[in-house]
Amino acid sequence: MKAVLPLAVLLAAATACRATSPPAYNTLPNHQALTETTVPETGEPSRRTGLELPTPLPPVKYPETRKTDFTDTYFGTKVADPYRWLEALDAPETKSWVTAENEVTFGYLKQIPFRDKIRERLTKIWNYERFGVPEQVGSELVFSKNDGLQNQAVLYRQRGTEEPQILLDPNKFSADGTTALAGTEFSNDHRYLAYATSGGGSDWHKVRILDVATNKLLPETLEWVKVSGTSWTKNGFYYGRYDAPKAGQNGLSGKNEFHKVYFHKLNTPQSADQLVYENPKMPLGFRFANATEDERFLALTLTDGKADGNQLLVRDLADPKQAKTWTTLISSYEFNSNIIGNVGGEVLVYTNYKAPNYRVVRIDPKKPAEANWHDVLPESKNKLESVTQVGGRLVADYLNDASSQVKVYSELGKFEHDVKLPAIGTASGFGGRRDAKSVYYAFTSFTYPTTIYKYDLATNTSTVFRAPKVDVNPADYVTTQVFYPSKDGTKIPMFIIHKKGVELNGKNPTYLYAYGGFNISLTPGFSVARMLWLENGGVLAIPNLRGGGEYGEAWHKAGMTPNKQNVFDDFIAAAEYLKTNKYTDYDHLAIAGGSNGGLLVGATMTQRPDLCKVALPAVGVMDMLRYQTFTIGWNWAPEYGTSADQKQFENLRSFSPLHNLAPAVYPATLITTADHDDRVVPAHSFKFAAALQAANTGPNPTLIRVDVNAGHGAGKSTKLQIDEWADVWSFCYANMGVTPEVK
Repeated sequence: MKAVLPLAVLLAAATACRATSPPAYNTLPNHQALTETTVPETGEPSRRTGLELPTPLPPVKYPETRKTDFTDTYFGTKVADPYRWLEALDAPETKSWVTAENEVTFGYLKQIPFRDKIRERLTKIWNYERFGVPEQVGSELVFSKNDGLQNQAVLYRQRGTEEPQILLDPNKFSADGTTALAGTEFSNDHRYLAYATSGGGSDWHKVRILDVATNKLLPETLEWVKVSGTSWTKNGFYYGRYDAPKAGQNGLSGKNEFHKVYFHKLNTPQSADQLVYENPKMPLGFRFANATEDERFLALTLTDGKADGNQLLVRDLADPKQAKTWTTLISSYEFNSNIIGNVGGEVLVYTNYKAPNYRVVRIDPKKPAEANWHDVLPESKNKLESVTQVGGRLVADYLNDASSQVKVYSELGKFEHDVKLPAIGTASGFGGRRDAKSVYYAFTSFTYPTTIYKYDLATNTSTVFRAPKVDVNPADYVTTQVFYPSKDGTKIPMFIIHKKGVELNGKNPTYLYAYGGFNISLTPGFSVARMLWLENGGVLAIPNLRGGGEYGEAWHKAGMTPNKQNVFDDFIAAAEYLKTNKYTDYDHLAIAGGSNGGLLVGATMTQRPDLCKVALPAVGVMDMLRYQTFTIGWNWAPEYGTSADQKQFENLRSFSPLHNLAPAVYPATLITTADHDDRVVPAHSFKFAAALQAANTGPNPTLIRVDVNAGHGAGKSTKLQIDEWADVWSFCYANMGVTPEVK
């Protein structure tokens, strides 16, 4: 069984218990992570000329956007919402507005003289083989591979040294390559593969079942699956879904309520699925059921949409008296807890209960009282980011200043050895079955292309399994980590990456990217698109803001409601550090972030419009007073608070990007979103763009770019990624007055 990183938030709790770490339920996943959804670059000297553009681009004429006098009243305070009509995503007027805005945006972008060269260069360097972490399935190895420019990676199977055979080719799921493979899970006897597909980037999944022996699909299709994986036992699997939307309800923006767990038996219609768990009195929250590898225990994980953690319950399926009774292991919703496996009749639980940096405890469900718990991996000074039970051992990934340190223990917690990693960076994977002799993992860093290693558990040795052949020489670049003071004096770590020899003259194009929320850790990772920026003499800066998970739950809570302003202060301080230390200046600084990071950029540019020249908010949460009314937005209430509470309303209104726009000279802004984003619905970006265009009193363009047949980010086709990055870099250079000498 493959391991799942906590950053894969949507499916975090939906894989088998033995191979997963804490489910990060209350998150906004797919924050343009620094992992390889892109590719690298060369090691030649800077090719940036620093010259002004040969012809200044003409001023932008925006479409007229209708304003209304619509208002909401919160605790006696009236709040105007003049662009509420843009929330009606299917309305002809909204669609016409999107078309008109896209015409203006793409009309502007096509005038940038080096845009085509940037796209050509990205296409060239993107074109290399890249592999996913393999999974041993019986006598076969299963892995994903993208030949280079394929829109979606292909899933292969390989027996020994024989030629790999295609198991699933997602490029054939749709004509335009926008339907992606969203999750896979093999049955414990290796006979069947349940796989989920996502159309156009939507979070709604369809699940099909492939008979691996015959390579034929079973007749049934499971629909309306969301925030779920599949967990096999015997002749079927557990999964989570919602009821189908009612007639007239928009499935991409309507509020999702009453998540339920079902058991699906093979070769039966979805209508015959057995309801395993529901709570008709609790419309919000997620429910997950996951079985251990030996199919002895079934774990039930419940969230409530209010607190930041989950309840954890279990059934002992081997005990007739316990098989239909849930035993509560952890009753509080305040802590993140998850079963990672079992040792005989005891379960191994990864939790931050009384351990902000997380620990692993062993619990006997027959004696679940806390007094009977045994520490297996006690809390340490470094955050325990993930744990897998594999090969009769526990493989633990700790974070040391946002970089991986991997340690191997016995199943009872006896330390065996450290895993030697190639450099400072991020390791992920290490999943497998309890009888495995070896496992696979991926290693990556900012200038280290993602490489797959095979790891021998007994000898503690790693060998390269697949190394990408890309045009990057890591020795040509330098990565440093600094610790700078935020507004309140807290020291914030930041990675700074650039080509060796770059002169710190205060004029280097600099891309400052961050996230700062939902306990998500931004660790070093390779991105080909950002290598193009570095190749041309740019600086990449990645601060680890409060609100993230780099230093455990205390660091996370320091950036949650009511402390969200700390995150913006940390980001602003990062920008000021880069300017003070001569990396860049106002005219050459771009700030960027996606999802929760889009909120970060939106809040920062409204609080400090003088901070930077370019702002790049992607798929952002911009209306902090209404986010909870769309799809699964209610799930973020523990992180942000909601406008239903007076104190939280006042706090949210103080930083909500949409509600803090006022007449000012704003940075050149390229807002990016997608029509199938049903996590942070595009109405957030639509309303913010309309309000920003009305508020901007300066000459900088404020544009919105709306992708068609794309979603929040997961599964986006290679072509769409290349096109978007070409536009982002072109927009940055053009508004910084820089003409890059693209190869």
